[in-house]
Amino acid sequence: MAASRRPRRARLTAIAAVAAAAALTAGLTTGCDAVNKALDCVQTADNIADSVTDLQQAVENAANDPTQTDESLASIERNLDKIGDKTDNADVNKAVDDLGKAVDNVRTAIKNGDETPDISPVTDAAGELTKVCTP
Repeated sequence: MAASRRPRRARLTAIAAVAAAAALTAGLTTGCDAVNKALDCVQTADNIADSVTDLQQAVENAANDPTQTDESLASIERNLDKIGDKTDNADVNKAVDDLGKAVDNVRTAIKNGDETPDISPVTDAAGELTKVCTP
């Protein structure tokens, strides 16, 4: 009888060890996913900040090259798509939506003939996105 209990205990101990290892691995993987998402968010927010700087310069030089403004806006939109696809964070999604609306408003102003649209809402929204992406 005693001999049959040892293998059972050994199996139960082995099963418990495997279960514990699996739980630990799952926890570490989830933690890494969160860190990777945060890093992606920060990197993309940084790219957006660069695009906003380009947008500011493009608006200032719109008389010389009006296509630069459109290219800067398109760059911001591409980066917003990247962030939106990678997060389920409500604050990040709100900041992405707000920045998208600000970009749309600048596009509308340009289409309506405004050669120097107010881009401060874009700048403000980009700052908010950077803030929510930074841990």
